[in-house]
Amino acid sequence: MTAVDIDERPLTGEPGRQGPPQGRTATGQGAGRPATAPPCRVPHLAALEAEAIFIMREVVAEFERPVLLFSGGKDSIVLLRLAQKAFAPAAIPFRVLHIDTGHNFDEVLAYRDRRVDELNLHLVVGSVPEAIASGLVREPADGTRNRIQTPVLLDAVEKHRFDALFGGARRDEEKARAKERVYSFRDEFGQWDPRNQRPELWALFNARHAPGESIRVFPLSNWTELDVWQYVAREGLELPSIYYAHDREVVRRDGMWYAVNEFLPARAGEQPVLKRVRYRTVGDASCTAAVESDADTVEKIIEEVAASRITERGATRGDDRVSEAAMEDRKKEGYF
Repeated sequence: MTAVDIDERPLTGEPGRQGPPQGRTATGQGAGRPATAPPCRVPHLAALEAEAIFIMREVVAEFERPVLLFSGGKDSIVLLRLAQKAFAPAAIPFRVLHIDTGHNFDEVLAYRDRRVDELNLHLVVGSVPEAIASGLVREPADGTRNRIQTPVLLDAVEKHRFDALFGGARRDEEKARAKERVYSFRDEFGQWDPRNQRPELWALFNARHAPGESIRVFPLSNWTELDVWQYVAREGLELPSIYYAHDREVVRRDGMWYAVNEFLPARAGEQPVLKRVRYRTVGDASCTAAVESDADTVEKIIEEVAASRITERGATRGDDRVSEAAMEDRKKEGYF
């Protein structure tokens, strides 16, 4: 899909009639009215890009201390490119924030640091291991630190007084995110109430908030996974290597392929096998699974995603399988 579907019927007063309407010349004269404008075709990605850039500029104009959540994943990489375009030739006018669980993929952390240096960004890191050591949070019994990111995130928001946080969430990812607004209001405790969301009519966004409150902003809300990959292809963006097919030692657990590593060792009875896999989404290494794939180029991944009938989180995220409302429960507490 390369363009927004536009009504391309003949511009005429009669069905199927070609040429100018009756009473009007080909130059638009004769009826005392201007000529009808030709149909406007807006490329699909260009429309999504323009919307996201508009949202980013609105946030910078309305908020005092915005920040962009940057994990080194594909969605936050696209957000960075959009921020570059939104404010060029000036530098990106806000910091980037990463909540480091200590259970990250090495390839992603290496990419994060390299990209931050390339763009001369101010990186703020909220460390989950440090929060565990200080007693802010406790290490979960299952060893998965996904949920305890939330207190660390909220602590960073309070410490740095961030009032708007750009996130790369999209509505096609998961049902809780599907009902969240572009401007998602969070109270003074960082919590989200899905039953008390502000209306968003057309392109009007309500940025009003009191001291201590904040807004999560999702410029990619109307994008899909396929849109993201098509944008990556169009812009020639570099991504961490784990997004592309590679050989990795994995175990089958809960119907998914998990990489065997120091955070997720094989259990008794599990037999690690070498598989050709890639990651559709990047999260905690202890709860993010890979998918079998031979797609080692952007073009092959676009074909694969276009044919997929399972969302990236539904196919690979163990943290979303805790319950039917796992994501919504976490977001109510202040999750990304």
